[in-house]
Amino acid sequence: MLSYRHGFHAGNHADVLKHVALVALLRILTRKDKPLVVLDTHAGAGMYSLEQGFAVKNAEFRDGIARLWERNDLPAPVADYLDQVRAVNADGVLRQYPGSPRIALGLLRPQDRLRLFELHSTEGPILAQQFARDSRRVTVTAGDGFAGLKAVLPPPSRRGLVLIDPSYELASDYRAVVTALRDGLRRFATGTYAVWYPLLQRRESIELPDKLRLAANVDWLDVALQVKAPSPAGLGLHGSGLFIVNPPWKLSEQLLGIMPWLTSALAQDATAEFRFDARET
Repeated sequence: MLSYRHGFHAGNHADVLKHVALVALLRILTRKDKPLVVLDTHAGAGMYSLEQGFAVKNAEFRDGIARLWERNDLPAPVADYLDQVRAVNADGVLRQYPGSPRIALGLLRPQDRLRLFELHSTEGPILAQQFARDSRRVTVTAGDGFAGLKAVLPPPSRRGLVLIDPSYELASDYRAVVTALRDGLRRFATGTYAVWYPLLQRRESIELPDKLRLAANVDWLDVALQVKAPSPAGLGLHGSGLFIVNPPWKLSEQLLGIMPWLTSALAQDATAEFRFDARET
């Protein structure tokens, strides 16, 4: 939705889950020498201030990244994620939060490429400015990421990670995500796809994981974290999930190993829990 600004939610519990998984994914995928292309359909602004602007209005980061910032008992994959956030906060104070594009670029190698899409008329130019110095490895497109996938899949190297992360403010986003995954697999069956989704008290959100499973005719894993009980009024985010298609070897083991710790660290009430399902042949 063109009014959506991720800055309001930067560094919240959903970002933590998504970016812990993203770092783990990229660590595994970059072990092979062959070039990797990372495609982000809804890239946002790339970097978010936690001291001013949108993020301070609801301060959602306080129940997300801020809960982990000074802990010294982090499991290795979570510590790796924290290192990426610390890299943009050189003085040790949590002032900024990197979005998915910035985290990805920090982990990619010289031979890898990053392809970013952003439709928002304000976020898009900010994103382009963020990566202007990295134009050799990063391509920023002002446009619809769902449509953009059709033009760029499969990547030339035939190795790719596709991150699909819309706002879900429109009911049509739920349908578009399923269509994008199905069409993407038709064009690039061996690619790895990571679809983030919200846990909300609305029919489209509740039904989405099952629809994603039906769309994927290959291996997948589905991890979700509920941090609090759903609102009695049915409003607000009570958790999030990540549906990963063609997960690389060992990813399932890593994520399953950290979910109990992450659930405890981010719990907002006694109903906090995680769900982990996989189809791995």
